[in-house]
Amino acid sequence: MNEDHIRRVRRICLSLPGSSEKLSHGEPTFFVRKKVFAMFSNNHHNDGHVAVWVPAEPGVQEMLIHQSPGTFYRPPYVGVRGWVGIELDAISDEDLAVYLRQAWRMIAPKKLYQ
Repeated sequence: MNEDHIRRVRRICLSLPGSSEKLSHGEPTFFVRKKVFAMFSNNHHNDGHVAVWVPAEPGVQEMLIHQSPGTFYRPPYVGVRGWVGIELDAISDEDLAVYLRQAWRMIAPKKLYQ
């Protein structure tokens, strides 16, 4: 596992209210109140991606992939539900934090951020 990248993802995810981390499908996965908002992907099935997968609002996945295919991709399994993969080598900590916060906000109960 790429320790620098998982540390980046972990630092941002665990700074969000109500967040926790558990292994799921062999990868670090981040939850808010038992619901997944981010999944680390360390070359999953040798796909070449060291990434994080996050949910996105309808239409956002396609837009991101079209605008920046070197940074964003449609991940297996959850991509059909609109999740987007983010290549960790291709994104700054600041931009990564924006996407992780958006994902958290989509999944978190409103009382955590109102």
